[in-house]
Amino acid sequence: MNLKLTGNHVEVTPALRDYVNTKISKITRHFDHVIVVNVILSVEKHKQKAEANVHISGKDIFVEADSTDMYASIDSLIDKLDRQVLKHKEKNLEKRNHQGLKDQEFD
Repeated sequence: MNLKLTGNHVEVTPALRDYVNTKISKITRHFDHVIVVNVILSVEKHKQKAEANVHISGKDIFVEADSTDMYASIDSLIDKLDRQVLKHKEKNLEKRNHQGLKDQEFD
């Protein structure tokens, strides 16, 4: 998995980078086929915004979250991203299992 972390109007400190790395590892525990993760952290007036574009096998997932605190934005972003990745994983498993049942009907 490749992680690209970018900051718009905010300096990406080592503490922020480590925090994002540990949170993103939660996603890779649930789904192994994560290829590229692009995370953009930005500040607009009083709004701290975090965006993630995740390229996994078969799909691109885009998620964004904002809050008054950057760490809260990252937490919210990871929760949303985790739900999206699990939903994609379950759909793939369901499709694969359903396909296997179709093949057995013809035997």
